[in-house]
Parts: sequence; C-alpha cells; structure tokens
Amino acid sequence: MRTKDIIDMLAGIEPGSALDAIRARRLQARENAQKSYLSLFEPIDASDFSLTERAAVAAFVTGLHGESPVAAFYREKLAASADGAALVEPIRSEIARGKTSGPYGAFPAGPLSVEDKAGLIYRVSAERKSELGARLVAALEHAHLLVFRPRDAASADMKTLLAAGWSTTGIVTFSQLVAFLSFQVRVVSGLRTLAAASA
Repeated sequence: MRTKDIIDMLAGIEPGSALDAIRARRLQARENAQKSYLSLFEPIDASDFSLTERAAVAAFVTGLHGESPVAAFYREKLAASADGAALVEPIRSEIARGKTSGPYGAFPAGPLSVEDKAGLIYRVSAERKSELGARLVAALEHAHLLVFRPRDAASADMKTLLAAGWSTTGIVTFSQLVAFLSFQVRVVSGLRTLAAASA
C-alpha cells in the first residue's frame, strides 16, 4: 500500500483539487520530497539515529517554527513512538524556552560583518537534561543552532555531538532531517496560504 504524500496530507490537499494540479506540475519535486520524508522517518536502518530521537527532534524543530499542522503532526508522532510519550512535555517546555526569531549570529570578519546580529544562544534547561538524556540535549541545542544561527556553526559543534554519543553517520542524517523539516514547514505553510486565498 502506497504511503499518502506527507505534504499533501499536512497541507490538506485533496486528489483532483486545484492545489493537487499545481503540485502535479512539479512531479519530480513532489516525489523527491516524499522520498526524503520516507528515508528520514521510515528508514531501513535507524541504529545511528533512533525513530524516537527523530520524532523528538522533529517535534522540537517544527515547534520552534510555530504552532501549525506540521508541528502537531510531529508532536503526535513523538507521543506514538517507543518511549516518546515521556518526551512530549520536556520537548514542549524546551520549545517555549527556545522560541526566538532569526536568523542571527556573526559572520567571519569582513564586509558581511555589518549584518552581524545578536540573539539567543539556546541551552537545554538543567531540569530537563536528565529527562532528555545527553544525546537529545546535544541534538536540541544543535538543531536550534541550525535553525536560528547557521552562520555560527563550527567544527566544535560537531565535536559536542560526537562527545554526546552521536556517530558521524547519525550527525549527517540529523542535519538532513533538520534541513528537510525547515523546507517542509515552509512548503506546507505556502500551500495552505494558497488554499485559503483561493477559497
């Protein structure tokens, strides 16, 4: 049985609708987005980055972007995952602590330095660290960096993930997942705006 297209589902796109026709014009992009979702959230091998960790990072990242059908979907995915129900409240709490606007950070010294902008340097709260565990603490802090301060990312940040127990393969998949989620949130938001405008 073919899995329903995740972006269509989150955007509320029905077969045969005007938005369905619009998405069909870029069939390869539509198929690639679905393949990306499946490879990240229904992988053959999740040994370097568990399904529960993926759902927790997804709930956190999409929550940082604001409440939406996408954030609700990943929050429910986390609650339904193995050991995920116990993480829902800690993740919700950390989303509230990490909410900010961006991007911000500092460029290397040079002409772009005029665009440097200070902002929140997010760290998981002390009381949530034991509930989340070292791997997720490092993951949430790094995800926040990628979402709001990508220009500040450095090799030291990779070392922090490695020290918390992440493998190189897990870090690569983690980075792909955060990038995919940012893309997915924006696409779904755009499609829902189009739907509302044409209603």
